[in-house]
Amino acid sequence: RLDSEFMPPLEETDLLYMPTSPPGMSEQVAIRTMQTMDDIIKGFPEVETVFGKAGRAETATDPAPLSMFETVIRLKPREEWPEGQTFEGLKAELDEALTFPGMPNLFWMPVQTRTEMLSTGIRSNLGVKIFGPDQAAIERAAIAIEGALGEIPGTRRAFAERESGGFYLDFTIDRHAAARWGLSVAEINMAIETAIAGMPITELVDGRQRFPVSVRYAREYRDDPAALARVLVPTGSGRPVPLGVVARIETVSGPMMIRSEAGQQVGFVFVDVAEDRAITDYVAEAERVIASEVSLPPGTRITFAGQFESWERASDRLAWVIPLTLLLIVLLLLWTTRSWIETGIVLLAVPFSLIGAIWALYLLDYDVSVAVMVGLIALAGLDAETGVVMLLYLTLSHRRRVEDGRMRTHGDLLAAIVEGAAQRIRPKLMTILVNIVGLAPILWSDGTGSDVMKRIAVPLFGGVITSFLLELTVYPALFAIWKGYRHRAEREDLPLGPLPPATPDPAPPPGPDPVQPAAPEGAAP
Repeated sequence: RLDSEFMPPLEETDLLYMPTSPPGMSEQVAIRTMQTMDDIIKGFPEVETVFGKAGRAETATDPAPLSMFETVIRLKPREEWPEGQTFEGLKAELDEALTFPGMPNLFWMPVQTRTEMLSTGIRSNLGVKIFGPDQAAIERAAIAIEGALGEIPGTRRAFAERESGGFYLDFTIDRHAAARWGLSVAEINMAIETAIAGMPITELVDGRQRFPVSVRYAREYRDDPAALARVLVPTGSGRPVPLGVVARIETVSGPMMIRSEAGQQVGFVFVDVAEDRAITDYVAEAERVIASEVSLPPGTRITFAGQFESWERASDRLAWVIPLTLLLIVLLLLWTTRSWIETGIVLLAVPFSLIGAIWALYLLDYDVSVAVMVGLIALAGLDAETGVVMLLYLTLSHRRRVEDGRMRTHGDLLAAIVEGAAQRIRPKLMTILVNIVGLAPILWSDGTGSDVMKRIAVPLFGGVITSFLLELTVYPALFAIWKGYRHRAEREDLPLGPLPPATPDPAPPPGPDPVQPAAPEGAAP
């Protein structure tokens, strides 16, 4: 089962609370709502500080609309939390306490959220991108997809961005009226810009600092269309004319933000998927539900983004990294052993180690993720290392008996295998224990980064145990079969069955004693 995230969550000891406000919310209402949210969050004993932001800063790198709230929640150390409280439990309590109509909650971590938004544009673990030629059609499709995804098990929240909730002042210049007063369109636009946005007139210098100075109308003279209609536009005759005489002022609605990607306009549907739901299974079901319940407008298409997009990229890369890793292991083994049979025997440790790795993942309830795949790749290299060590002991013991001329029967072969395997258990066991003891602290670790490291270490921990059992039990048997047939091919008199029972030496045949050399004369009889 594939993990619900492209990589396991890296707990940053902080939280980022990102609700989405209804379209058209004013600045005053946004400020009051954020202050209320901060007061509720600060009341939790696990929270140390709270800092909220609505809208965007004066920077081109953060094009956030006013409807996008970002509240950084700094948490106290775990030792100061109430007994029994967990990270997921705290998020559930915050989610229950922060209930504001029309504002769906989303909890993630600050650095991870920024990384995901920069790489995929999605601030939840899964998103749907709707591409199309028309903003209104995109919004209709997004709202329909939002309703369809809300019925799928595992959906905690699904909300579409409402792009048509912005309110704007539209100035339509009456060119005939402007011509009667001797005004050009540029002069009228200059008056509008000066009254509302401000006109820079000078710059203050304070050492190395520079402060621009702009002039514009006070707020009470520009806070409604009627006041703006009384803005005076200077004319060439010296008699100013009200702006309402030469322009029509209307309040219109439109998109708050227009996104484009791949040469088309795009809208987002953010989906918060539960941790216990595999993201690939969820996407497969979501595709079926959308295809059956949502009728997309002509020229509109959808793609799934967020961590699913990252998982697809990682899967494409792993599709050639894993075979390349195995190929390199095979080439190194061939270069070392100079034998296809020995290479095959060593590689048998890989499938046997996968048994232990899969059981370890099952017992700890870990899903398959990129971190797990990295651990499996490392396990393949570790299997080759330990397999070569075991095969080396068997080969050296066999070679030594062959060179000494003690490899004549099947019993000699078994004695060589016993010497190479049973009498080498201690160094073999030390090699495995070093790996297990080295990985054990990771399995019991806790804190930032431990979730990722555990998923890398668990396949190694379980795999080395089963590969160790394989190498002690199966390797000697395979070595005996291989060498037995090889000696049979070289020497026809080597029996392949069990060693026959020992028999006493035969008695000498009756007859005269062997002739002894004659004793010299004078010797004692």
